[in-house]
Amino acid sequence: MDAASRGQRLDALDVALVEHVRAHPRVGDLELSRLLGVARATVQSRLARLQESGVIAGWGPDIDLRAAGLPVQAFVSLEISQGALERVEEDLVAMPQILEAYVTTGSSDVLCRVVASSHEGLQDALITLNHSPSIVRSTSVMVLTELVRPRPEALLATVASADAPRVPAFRRPTDRADAADATDEAGD
Repeated sequence: MDAASRGQRLDALDVALVEHVRAHPRVGDLELSRLLGVARATVQSRLARLQESGVIAGWGPDIDLRAAGLPVQAFVSLEISQGALERVEEDLVAMPQILEAYVTTGSSDVLCRVVASSHEGLQDALITLNHSPSIVRSTSVMVLTELVRPRPEALLATVASADAPRVPAFRRPTDRADAADATDEAGD
């Protein structure tokens, strides 16, 4: 079993690293070590471990599809023919408008996110989908606005193991501020 299927045990430093790298993707290891109050070698080894285990899956830029001229999005649920999953996958991969697709439970078999430059472009993509002999039915739901952006950091912070081994010198920036406040109050 690989690390990705077992799950990586994260601690507060791992979560802080992910938060900082997502917020500032071009930040260097030295700056991360300064911000987090740990050695540069610790930052480097932690980032390498997070990459090797698949927690950090890539370093590419986030793309704003609306700014790139693709403002129309829909979620499309597909009911497919029995045993046709591989064929449907081939059909979906062949369509650049399919941004992502997931095999699901429930009344539909596959859920796709479809992106287009216009409503007409979305309609063309839906018609192309419906021409697949492996797709029995499709149901579309238009995206009006994005209410919550993808935010894995918030979720990671909730699963960081409190009993996981940690770097002794590491305290979250809020911990350092609390300690500084306590020192100021003791000196008064």
